[in-house]
Amino acid sequence: MKHTVIGLLSFLCAFFFGQSIQAAEPPTRPNIIVILTDDMGYSDLGCYGGEIQTPTLDNLAAGGIRFTQFYNTARCCPTRASLLTGLHPHQAGIGHMTDDRKLPGFTGDLLPSCVTIAEALKTSGYATYALGKWHVTKFSTDSDKRDNWPTRRGFDHYYGLISGATNYFEPATLLRNETPISPMNDPQYKPDEYYLTTAISDNAVRYLNEHARSKTEKPFFMYVAFTAAHWPMQARPQDIAKYEGRYDQGYDPIRQARFERMRSMGLLDPRWELTPKTNEWDRVQNKAWESKCMEVFAAMVDSMDQGVGSIVSALKENGQYEDTVIFYLQDNGACAEGVGRQSRQDYPERVDKPVYEPYPPEKILHRREEDRRTRDGFPVITGEKVMPGPRDTFIAYGQGWANVSNTPFREFKHWIHEGGISTPLIVHAPSLISESMKGRFYNEYGQLVDIMATCLDLAGAGYPENRDGVSVTPLQGTSLKPALTGKTLDRKKPLFWEHEGNRAIRDGKWKLVAKGPSAPWELYDMEVDRSEMNNVAGDHPEIAGKMVSQWENWANKSNVFPWPWGKYQRKFRTKIDENVEPDALIFEMRFENGPLKDSSGVANSFTIDGSPLGVFDGKTWITIEKSDAFECGDAPWRVEAEIIAEAPDGVIMSQGGLNHGYSLYLKDGKPAFAVRIGGEIHSVTGEYRIEGNTTLSGTLTSKKQLVLQVNGKTVAQKNVPDLIYDTPVDPPIVGNDLSGKVSGLDLPAFKGKMKRIAVYRGGWTF
Repeated sequence: MKHTVIGLLSFLCAFFFGQSIQAAEPPTRPNIIVILTDDMGYSDLGCYGGEIQTPTLDNLAAGGIRFTQFYNTARCCPTRASLLTGLHPHQAGIGHMTDDRKLPGFTGDLLPSCVTIAEALKTSGYATYALGKWHVTKFSTDSDKRDNWPTRRGFDHYYGLISGATNYFEPATLLRNETPISPMNDPQYKPDEYYLTTAISDNAVRYLNEHARSKTEKPFFMYVAFTAAHWPMQARPQDIAKYEGRYDQGYDPIRQARFERMRSMGLLDPRWELTPKTNEWDRVQNKAWESKCMEVFAAMVDSMDQGVGSIVSALKENGQYEDTVIFYLQDNGACAEGVGRQSRQDYPERVDKPVYEPYPPEKILHRREEDRRTRDGFPVITGEKVMPGPRDTFIAYGQGWANVSNTPFREFKHWIHEGGISTPLIVHAPSLISESMKGRFYNEYGQLVDIMATCLDLAGAGYPENRDGVSVTPLQGTSLKPALTGKTLDRKKPLFWEHEGNRAIRDGKWKLVAKGPSAPWELYDMEVDRSEMNNVAGDHPEIAGKMVSQWENWANKSNVFPWPWGKYQRKFRTKIDENVEPDALIFEMRFENGPLKDSSGVANSFTIDGSPLGVFDGKTWITIEKSDAFECGDAPWRVEAEIIAEAPDGVIMSQGGLNHGYSLYLKDGKPAFAVRIGGEIHSVTGEYRIEGNTTLSGTLTSKKQLVLQVNGKTVAQKNVPDLIYDTPVDPPIVGNDLSGKVSGLDLPAFKGKMKRIAVYRGGWTF
């Protein structure tokens, strides 16, 4: 009897223990693919109201769910850092771009205190693959420092470009795992015609097939970061041909049609307005060229969708489709930057033979090399004298079309208004999404930090507490898994943003947002006014005040402070110009016989496109190397030039683009000086035309005034809201404005004689 009881107890213990083990076992872990595209707007996809052909993504949306209020960070590098780590970008070290500003939140490199999705999932038994644009390290293919290269950050295999934008037919900074390659010397991938978008999807398919052939029991995580549709506008002729003539009618009809489709499909609340247009089609001088820009953009998006189609087909052929969760989203809103929309003056049109020595196949191009010349020696051309699309062009599609892409929202990439941060999010998960949710919109809001939380939740994986002995910053996001079955998210925190001084917080229906570090806060009720047309901060001061406190508390805890720009910088670190004497000469070039010299008599480091040193005759301009650029952020300074003009219009000196910068120029023979502060243009213009030898100066004073002088006499001045809060990443250009039309005007290069150009920094008050 005793043995019978013991035996029975043993059986029952084994039975219930076995049951507990069985209950604790997680369900089959899904494969996960995260697809990220670049510089696209909220309404560009067909399933979000656009006219571009995106059948693959439309089908994924029809079988999945579409988030209507999902958000990125408004810029490529911070978005990638946040997406990969589940942290706010400053917590990952990339609050701006991959430039090191010597501050914890702005190192330009992923911090040791963060882990990537791949690192977390790899410890849980996942195979990991990455493809496409990385752009979360300051160390590129010419560096031996590889701590933040993909294969050092949890990925088993990588194919793509380690930095940012590039020529689609001849990309720079390509890596396969940790080996720098060119499209011509890669032994593992030799297509008849190389095109980066297709190369990314082709190599993704290759990894999927290899994974299937290996018969491994491991699930996989794949990160596919297309560069499309970031400038330059380059696409294959057969893709461009699909859209020939499609955009000849201009901005307004396309934008209005998108708006109406978005409303009819239930994506937009009827109370939300269409924001004012930013550009007039009637003022476009070369309409054929302008419409071609959008045709090429559409072709690039189309090609990306074809690439996603190849990935989906491979999943189906390998029997992986039903067990794979696919996320699709975008890194920022549409891009209004004007890169390449002005003609090169040394090569304004296509030439019929090479003008440079060809590169050998093994040559590894580095950032910015490929936007000046092709591998076989032809100059890369820009501006309206050549149609965009081919490999020897480098042109952005411009603000007018970006406004269309962002229908119906305000602002663009860089800014934290809805046009800068709103992204489609498609989640397709055949085995996880309830039938009642398939093809539906999901209206609760979410943010990039939620992607990692969701991946870990789906995989049943834990979040590491340390990495190589370094404590890891806690995960910031909320799992989106409940949305797959139509449930409410368990979100306990507001959403927060900061980029280049632009900042916001979203808490429930309220969004508090500001454009630039010195701009006032704006408050919007997103239930009735997601277009951000009616600022109600004055009507609800108590709500605005509470949200300001919430934002500042988050900023203090999340490496946003110390801030490298704006008023908060002055709370935490010494101003750049504090120890600089008034009228301190920090840069000078004299244009006399022989090489250009600085004030010490030493030749400056700069490049002159197509002309010998010392010549400045209106046929060329000078791009000053970055090492010689002066820091104009958060400081008073003056640009001074001695010139003899030979044309009424022309840029004397500029730096920057659509967000911040300056330009000293002539318009209709009159001198003018403009600055951009947080995207807003402020300018002063002289009353009279200049003649003969003239000394012009434009000053941004410590008292926040713009002052324009002619031969030492003040001819115009005005107050501005602040100093320029950040030095532009673009180098200064003597004689042209090639980075984004700081003045907002379409001006040619300076033509005439330039005898001297100088920059001073100090504390003038006038």
